Order: sequence, then structure tokens, then C-alpha cells
Amino acid sequence: MKSLNLLILTLFLSAFSLSNSQELKSPNGEITMMFSLEENGTPTYELTYKNQSVIKPSHLGLELKDDEKSLLDDFVIIDTKNSTFNDTWTPVWGEEKEIRNHYNELAISLKQNETDRVVIIHFRLFNEGLGFRYEFPSQQNLVYFTIKEERSQFAMTDDHTALWIPGDYDSQEYDYTESKLSEIRAKFDAALTDNASQTQYSKTGVQTALMMKTSNGLYINLHEAALIDYSCMNLNLDDKNMVFESHLTPDVNGDKGYMQAPCKSPWRTIMVSDDARDILASRMTLNLNEPCAIEDTSWIKPVKYIGVWWEMITGKSSWSYTNDLPAIQLGVTDYSKLKPNSTHAANNTKVKRYIDFASEHGFDGVLVEGWNEGWEDWFGKTKDYVFDFVTPYPDFDVEGIHKYAKSKGVKMIMHHETSGSTRNYERHLDKAYKFMKDNGYDAVKSGYVGDILPRGEHHYSQWIVNHYQYAIEKAAEYEVMVNAHEAVRPTGVCRTYPNLIGNESARGTEFQAFGGSKPNHVTVLPFTRLIGGPMDYTPGIFEMDISKLNPNNDSHVNSTLANQLALYVTMYSPLQMAADLPEHYEQFMDAFQFIKDVAIDWDKSIYLEAEPGDYITIARKEKGSNNWFVGNVNGNEARTSNIKLDFLEKGKKYMAIIYADAKDAHYKTNPQAYTIKTKKVTSKSKLAQLSVPGGGYAISIKELK
Repeated sequence: MKSLNLLILTLFLSAFSLSNSQELKSPNGEITMMFSLEENGTPTYELTYKNQSVIKPSHLGLELKDDEKSLLDDFVIIDTKNSTFNDTWTPVWGEEKEIRNHYNELAISLKQNETDRVVIIHFRLFNEGLGFRYEFPSQQNLVYFTIKEERSQFAMTDDHTALWIPGDYDSQEYDYTESKLSEIRAKFDAALTDNASQTQYSKTGVQTALMMKTSNGLYINLHEAALIDYSCMNLNLDDKNMVFESHLTPDVNGDKGYMQAPCKSPWRTIMVSDDARDILASRMTLNLNEPCAIEDTSWIKPVKYIGVWWEMITGKSSWSYTNDLPAIQLGVTDYSKLKPNSTHAANNTKVKRYIDFASEHGFDGVLVEGWNEGWEDWFGKTKDYVFDFVTPYPDFDVEGIHKYAKSKGVKMIMHHETSGSTRNYERHLDKAYKFMKDNGYDAVKSGYVGDILPRGEHHYSQWIVNHYQYAIEKAAEYEVMVNAHEAVRPTGVCRTYPNLIGNESARGTEFQAFGGSKPNHVTVLPFTRLIGGPMDYTPGIFEMDISKLNPNNDSHVNSTLANQLALYVTMYSPLQMAADLPEHYEQFMDAFQFIKDVAIDWDKSIYLEAEPGDYITIARKEKGSNNWFVGNVNGNEARTSNIKLDFLEKGKKYMAIIYADAKDAHYKTNPQAYTIKTKKVTSKSKLAQLSVPGGGYAISIKELK
């Protein structure tokens, strides 16, 4: 009888544990996640860091369309599984040669009483934060379903300070606004820019990655990882209760996702630390993605390039071959019969000039935009068939340029602008990629400017997210690297498909020619946009006065020249462009030397100083060498950066070349004022360096033999 009673007690305690809270701790024990079911069966979680509340009790679940019962409540726990994972993997390219993937996982299986449907919520807790996702296993009572809205909540503990951009279904190209959460509603309209297409979003909606700081010094970042076959997540804020809730990008019908079990959602991520440098150093987003799916990655190479681009962005030159738009619209297709435009940039003579410059200064490739027919009538009319991606203008000899570039040891980089017509691009993809390979192009910059076709779709809805993924996977079949502009913001998918070598997906350098960006913009992007993957930011502008290129453009690049050099270190990317014109580099060859020297693939990265929106200082060790490079970018206020060089190998001597702001430099009034000095350094050396508003410094450190 005694043993029987003990068995009954054991079973009772086991059942009790499944119906109440579950706890998960990070490997270092500093972060704790608590899961529980409310009395009505609503899944709830909360998060603490070093015993400080980070996320207050927050609901989980999904609202379904046209369904009697959404996946929001009436759940019971039917199983829990705990596991630990600790491994190291080697990225094809990256900020370090090895990445540790260490987490504790809790998988909670829930059954809904009324429907017998099963949902598994996976929680992975890393030392730097939490990831959670929904899994819908194969089951009779849940096969096809449509998501009306995901209801994942992130309940804040207070009125934090946030760096945010408006929630937009089609644009990420904003300057960031810094404000209290309670001020977002009032500041929303001011944050909108004329390039933004946001029209149907609540005035408290923001995009991820969202960077916040609490009054007691915690740094919190909200984002998502592994966005596959799902709509991109924005966040709606209940600013009375300070609760964010997921808001998925809708399709033309207003639906948020079409699912077929078995399937999974992306991961929702929460990073937290009392040191901002930990946010920059985190590889959690990559670790939440699947391992590399490409068996042979030997063809995927980091690229440093120049291109026929900036002169068109500034309005100095044009993409289109002719100004005879009426003839084009009336059906003339033989461009040789039309009068050429004298400002067309993608011509043989000019492109060869760029190839020569690239060859002379050791650049891997040259990008050419505006080489193909269709630019006269490509934008704003929702045309399905605009470009065929293989037919050049009369003044661009594809085969001849390829041979010339090859003779100079330079690779050409293709440009595919889709004008938002995803169906047209997909119908041409095989032909376009084959054309690239036949003509020696290993990389493509794709673009999605304009309204998406099919009409009514958005840049970040499920169908279009799937299009971007299709293009990446199709490119891998042809061994083509992809740099996608205007695509969905990255979520670490580049781990699985490292041929996704870069993205724009944020307000890049081009906006410096469209009126300018805030001088602290580049101190925010590594905490936001770059959390999901590298950005093709296109740095390296030396001439800040755009009117010198185009008298009709009075824009100004809000950066010092030294700041532009530092971006090659602080804005990580295996795809780095020297974006300015060759003649501007020839005016400042001593400063240009840093761009020539700086690496684009790394063994190690060390985050020396960081404060979102104010400053970032990073040191990186070049892959396969003892060379180090340091970059510092500064925000709105002048400051002195103080760093130690203790990352250098002890007992060895190095020569440091320091490219810095001059004392009288200023991003607006004196941006080209810089100094260059050399200094012998060791691991015991310290450096105090002035960074002016919108300024910074860059250091090349090489071992003395």
C-alpha cells in the first residue's frame, strides 16, 4: 500500500509539473525564462537578466482566419523536453573564423482541449538572449490554416528609450528616431519620409531589429531569425501598457500567412545585456538558422569592388541610353535607331576606365548599372515585363568588356533591377543566371525598386519573402552570389545560403545624395539592421558636396572622410564597395590607401566601445594574417575615444597607421580635414583619439618583422 501511494503521489506531482510553470536558464545562468499557462490556458512567458525583469508576463499564440478556435488559449501541457547544445561551426565568411553555438532548449507541447490541435513552442536560451518559435507538427486536426495575426507579445518593464523606424510594409530606408516608447505615437508622422509607402499601419508600429535601453542600463534588442515561408514581423506598441505585439506583413487580401503542417514559424529573438558590446558580438541570429545547405562553397568569395553607380545616384549621369521616351512607349525596340543620351554612364569607354582603376588598385570586381535595355520606362507604371536581363544597350559590349576585365584580372558584377516585378524576374532567372556565367559574372546586385507585382503585394509579405528565397536558391544552382537591394531585412539566412553575400535593406549611402542621413546613422545600423546579416552600405565617399557632381543637387554627405574609412570596419560585410568616383580617390590617395589595405574577411572581431546612436569602436583581425584593423564611428557630439591595444599578440611589435579627423574637422563644415600618422605599438599600448561630430578614425596595424 505504501508503494502504491508513493506511485500515485509521483504521478500526481508529474501531472502537476506539466500543468504549471516551466523554467529555463541560459548556459551561464544569468538569464531565466519562465513559461506558464494562465487559468484559461493562454501560453505566457517572462524573461529576467541577472534577476532584473526584462520581459514581463507576455502572451503567445496565433489568431486564425475563418476558424472557430484560434491558437490563443484553452491549452494544456502534454509534454516538455529539455536539451542542451554546445558546438562550434565554421562560417564560409564572417566576423570570426569560428562561431560557438551554445544554448539550453525547452520544447513545450501544448494541446488545445476543444480542437485536439497540438502546438509546440520551442525556447532556446543563449547567454545573450532568448529565441522562441511555434512548431505545428503533422496532425489530422490542423493541416491547412491561414494566419489572421500572430499574437506574440513582448511586455516591456518601463518606458524605455528606443531607436526605431516606422513599421512599413515596403520600405526600410529611414533614418532612426530616438525617443521614449511613450513618444513614438507623437513622433510617428515626423519619422515618415517621402520615400516611404506606409499607409495602413498603426501610428505606434515599428520595425525590427528594435534597439532599446532601459533607465537602469540594460540593452534590449527585439528581432526575428530564420524568416522562411512566412511574413516579416513588425511590432505594434500598446503605449499605455508598454506591450509590443507582433504584426505580420499582410498580402493583398490582408492575410498574414498560409500554412500547411508540418511547419514552423521564424524565431522571435530577444537579446539583453548590461554591455552594449555584447549585442554587437552576438551570433544568436545566425545560430538560430540552419547550417549551410550548399555542399561545395569554394566559389563563394568575399568581394571588394568599385562601380559605375555613384555618379548616377548623384544625378551626374543616367541609367538610360536615350531620352526618347515617346519612341520607347510607342513600341520602338531597336535602340540603335534612337539618339543616344550623352550622360549614359554604362558605356564601354567609361567602364574600361573603372576596370583599369580596379586593376591598378587591387579591387576584385566592377559593378555596372544601366547596361541593359529598359531604363527609359522602368519605374512607376507597374509594368510586368520591363527588363529581360540579357540584352545590352548598343554602347555596352558584354563580351568585349568581359574579355577586357579578364585581361586585367578583374571580375564584372551583374546588375538586375526588377522594378518590383517578381513574376517577370522569375520567368527570366534561369536565362539571366546562365547569361551571367557564360560571360564571367559570378555575382549579381538585384533590386526591387517600386511597387511589387503581383499588384497589391508588399515587399515583406509571405509570397515575396518566398520569392527572395527562390532567387537565392536558384542562384546557388548556378554558383552565383547575390546582393539583394530593397529585399526583406536579413534574419541570418546567410548562414544557410552563404551565397547571399550582402543586402541593402536599410537606408544606405545613396540617401546621402537624396538629402542626407543623420550623422549618427552609422552608429545605429550595427545595432539594428546588421543584427540579421551584413549590409552593402556602399561606403567610401570622399567628396561630400554633391553639388560638385551635379549643380542641381545640393545634398551633402553628413560624414567626415575619416568616418568613411572607419565604415569598412564598423559596418561588417564580406561585400565592400569603394563607392566614390576614381577621380575623387586620386585626389586623396594617401587616405585611399586604407580602403585598399582593409580586409573583408576576418579571424576575430573585438568590440572595444559601443553606445547605440553615439559611438562604436571595433578591432578586427584579418583572416589568415596578423594584420589588424580598427574602426571608430562617432555620432552627434565630439568625444575622445580611449582604447587599449591588448588584443595584439604579446611580445610582438607593430606599426599602426592612424587615419583620423583633424582637430578642426566637422561632418558639415570641414569634412575632408584628416590627419595620417604612424606609430609603433604593442599589446601594452593605449590610444586616446579625438572623433568629431559625424567623424571617426581608422587604423591599420601590421606586425613589424
